[in-house]
Amino acid sequence: MGIKNPQKKTKLAKKGRLTKWAPVWAVLKKYGIGKRVHPSSLTRQRRSWRRTKLHIKPRRQKKSHFG
Repeated sequence: MGIKNPQKKTKLAKKGRLTKWAPVWAVLKKYGIGKRVHPSSLTRQRRSWRRTKLHIKPRRQKKSHFG
């Protein structure tokens, strides 16, 4: 028994990687050592399972009544 919906799982995994915060070294490089800035301020995409949906469509299935 494998994964129930592998296409959806791979899409969710890719979108989940896009929402990560910027690394600490990137914040230090942009703003300097003395500036205390949150790493999420450098991240372009911000997604949450509450706020924004990914609108992943279900996989197309063959109609069973056609035989």
